[in-house]
Amino acid sequence: MRQVGSRVRPAGAAVPALLRPAHPQGHEPDVRRAGARGGPPRGDGGVTRGESGPLLSPGFWLHQAALAWRAELDARLRPLGLTPTQFLLLASTGWLEHVDGPPTQQEAAEQAGADRMMASKVLRGLEERGLLVREAHETDARALRLTLTEDGRALARRATQVARDVDAMFFGAESADLRGTLRRIAEQRGGGERDR
Repeated sequence: MRQVGSRVRPAGAAVPALLRPAHPQGHEPDVRRAGARGGPPRGDGGVTRGESGPLLSPGFWLHQAALAWRAELDARLRPLGLTPTQFLLLASTGWLEHVDGPPTQQEAAEQAGADRMMASKVLRGLEERGLLVREAHETDARALRLTLTEDGRALARRATQVARDVDAMFFGAESADLRGTLRRIAEQRGGGERDR
């Protein structure tokens, strides 16, 4: 007999469904129990942290991969005096300026995927370092146009090569296929809000 709360359940009696752990469909085959003291799986149908739970989620691995990529990028940009956010805003400004003339601060923030308020603060810092110029928009008093200085362009080129090297290290020959997949995912950003 086994005592459960204030009741007694006969040994071997079925555990009521409400007391059994629920596993999402598709997780059951991957669930095993680790041996005593963290040893290898015993193979008796219990639970381990192996290939179960969040480890089955592509989103979990996308997040982990993004953290690893960003940490490597951060380490390699540091000698240039840039953070990943500063780099993304500087490079986005330079690219937009190259293809369509000086962008607005908002356009650069959107291209970089940065929050508007944070982008404003970061861009102000880049301006103070002499890497870009922010000028009043010709028709919109609330907007600012951005132009990289010669120093800003040179630094953006060096930092872009650093980012390419990090991409090659992480993604190698699979980069084109992966880029297409990630782009499709990224383009869904905010889609749920737009559909409401």
